Amino acid sequence: MNCIIIDDEETARMIIQQLCSQVDELNVIDDFPNAIQAIKFLNKEEVDLIFLDIHMPDFTGFDFIDTLKNPPKIILTTSDKNFALEAFEYECIVDYLVKPITLPRFLKAIQKAESTTTVAATETSTETQTESSLNTSSSEENELYINIDRRLIKINIPTINLIEAKGDYVLIKTEKQNYTVHSTLKKVEEKLPTDLFLKVHRSYIINIKKIIDIEDNSVLIAKDVIPVSRSNRPELMKRLNML
Repeated sequence: MNCIIIDDEETARMIIQQLCSQVDELNVIDDFPNAIQAIKFLNKEEVDLIFLDIHMPDFTGFDFIDTLKNPPKIILTTSDKNFALEAFEYECIVDYLVKPITLPRFLKAIQKAESTTTVAATETSTETQTESSLNTSSSEENELYINIDRRLIKINIPTINLIEAKGDYVLIKTEKQNYTVHSTLKKVEEKLPTDLFLKVHRSYIINIKKIIDIEDNSVLIAKDVIPVSRSNRPELMKRLNML
């Protein structure tokens, strides 16, 4: 994997360089003391993996990620443990390494980075298996049929409050009842009208018409508090009819 290192501390960059040299699969193309230089590089070149520090002057690691349209896999390297929850709101982040980084922990992170390609391939190959679990009907696309225990159950799409990913299954919560279906969040998203539904987190799709309240990085729908990732919040705010 071709990779780059972004860290404002020269010593930290050297340490990651040394760790990378222990892994044959890693090829460090360059390293940068700030995010601005890295962005200029990425406008011309493509990489498979980025080692990224969070705390950098003027432009944080999260700010950097938000500028990327199609970010590669990212491993965060930081001295701060307090951003782990926020970090994993980004689908591109595969691991969170706290300095000082040990070789065994570093190798574990690389294994995660390598396995993400396998996960993507597996998801693609299983789409045909989950196809029969979800089907839309009617010209207005207001109905969704789900396959539960060999029975096709019709759901009126506007009554869906939210959909939550749960491993190999999704939990569909409607106004009156909940359904657990063998499928992926991606597959469900393809079946829903984009004017009503929005993916606000890697594990949640919500019906924006069902929002009762918005506070900080979460929304309230019925009795459920759903997290909104930093990367998806701008799109959510754009979709709301605000004064």
